Amino acid sequence: MPTRLSNYFLRTLREDPADAEVASHRLLVRAGYIRRQAPGVFAWLPIGLRVKARIEEVIRQEMTAAGAHEVHFPALLPREPYEVTNRWTEYGEGLFRLQDRKGGDYLLAPTHEEVFTLMVKDLYSSYKDLPLTIYQIQDKYRDEARPRAGLLRGREFTMKDAYSFDVSDAGLDASYQAQRDAYERIFTRLGLDYVIVQADAGAMGGSKSEEFLHPSPVGEDTFVRSAGGYAANVEAYTTIPPEPVPFDGLPAPLVLDSPNTPTIATLVDLANAEYPRPDGRPWTAADTLKNVVLALTHLDGTRELVVVGLPGDRDVEMKRVEVAFAPAEVEAATEADFAGRPGLVKGYIGPWSPDGAVLGEESVTGIRFLVDPRVVDGTEWITGANLDEKHVFGLVAGRDFVADGIVEAADVRAGDPAPDGSGPVELARGVEIGHVFQLGRKYADALGLKVLDENGKLATVTMGSYGIGVTRILAIIAEGHHDDKGLVWPAAVAPFDVHVLATGKDDAVFAVGESISAALEAAGLDVLYDDRPKLSPGVKFADAELIGVPKIVIAGRGIAEGVVEVWDRASGDRTTVPIDGVAAALGR
Repeated sequence: MPTRLSNYFLRTLREDPADAEVASHRLLVRAGYIRRQAPGVFAWLPIGLRVKARIEEVIRQEMTAAGAHEVHFPALLPREPYEVTNRWTEYGEGLFRLQDRKGGDYLLAPTHEEVFTLMVKDLYSSYKDLPLTIYQIQDKYRDEARPRAGLLRGREFTMKDAYSFDVSDAGLDASYQAQRDAYERIFTRLGLDYVIVQADAGAMGGSKSEEFLHPSPVGEDTFVRSAGGYAANVEAYTTIPPEPVPFDGLPAPLVLDSPNTPTIATLVDLANAEYPRPDGRPWTAADTLKNVVLALTHLDGTRELVVVGLPGDRDVEMKRVEVAFAPAEVEAATEADFAGRPGLVKGYIGPWSPDGAVLGEESVTGIRFLVDPRVVDGTEWITGANLDEKHVFGLVAGRDFVADGIVEAADVRAGDPAPDGSGPVELARGVEIGHVFQLGRKYADALGLKVLDENGKLATVTMGSYGIGVTRILAIIAEGHHDDKGLVWPAAVAPFDVHVLATGKDDAVFAVGESISAALEAAGLDVLYDDRPKLSPGVKFADAELIGVPKIVIAGRGIAEGVVEVWDRASGDRTTVPIDGVAAALGR
């Protein structure tokens, strides 16, 4: 039976929601697909559930084709498995924690690695049971500090998460590739452009990690790619360090007055005005060593200061820093931090002092000093002298100071070389739509998942994890398929195949609309029939444009001549066809 708008639970809005930042959020609310319940939390209305179900069906079909079996775990889970893997703590404030009436600790699952692992441990004991891939489509919960953009970054969201279990690393490689291939088919069927990028595993752990990103100006992820095929998110990009430079015979470092130069720009201006280079080349920010003080809050609550040294023409990229120091939380050092460390002269910090003390040694500050990979032995720098209004010129890495380690903290820029040698990179924005991990044996080790191998010995199972953001994909499709009137769904995910409008007050119009709707349903199409009486054609047209069904059939004044209009929502084309030829015009 056609779905009749006269009794369908759907109300459209003429005004944009006040909190909508992006088109998908604005249109999904206005067209009656979702309704806000709390920041980052949405209710799903019938028409929204239809689109969501169609996306899920594509995923299920491809998961089945890849040999995966569907299960379903609860979202409410006990603390104990996550305590064993340390993720109860590692997730920090992003985890929703709660207690039952008896004081037992529970969480709303952000992901389900632990319970999937325990389920397989409970049921399987032999290598003959493997390989195995199981998956679910389930709601996840993360306490986002700033939920935004509707479904693109929420606190509750639907995800497909799959997990593979193998005895050998070669088996994991095969399972990983099968899921990766399935993802490519899924996104192709859904009409989504995607780029596969190298990624950081983050709290998931494991080794190999790749993200599927949908290029979009509303994306929160920045990724880099080269014409030669390299692609990675900025967190996973690795800098190519220059070759070390011989420093024998270089002059000793020189401490010079540098009043009112707490920034790189003021330092460069003073250097060029007061201390020009002997070779005539002007000093630039790239000649300076910027030293940024960061505060790390570790899982046990302790606070540690570190100093990161990087070329002065670069800025610290917080996403890269967060990965570099994970699982600690990272922020810029505060005034209170500086007040407690008198050895840190704000604006004039450096890795070396005229008295020979070196940053990082307990005798000076006890603070770790880490440098960008570009700070190699033999490179010369202008940097702070750890004295107020003084800088040191000609400070040589490897001779005058040695860092405690290397850190990838600097921003990545267009034109930087791809680490695989495939040419310069360009930067783009994207939204993560899928992520695949080779977890290895991290969770199996922690939770004791072992099976008897073919030699009768216990072997630890190796795992993969594979996630797709279902509700995020829905928002991304809406983001890319709309015009100034409303949504324009692609046929693969549209809530209905065709939207029939009865426009007019004459009973004959409604009779024709009824017969066309029935005929199209009989032909195998899913029909939304606007049979609402006493509404003007303008209101019905506006709703049809807002709702976004790709094909619209208009039964109006033309029925007197035995014709109706077929309207292609995407192209805007309208074609007049005989009443009995509508199904054929729609390819049925």
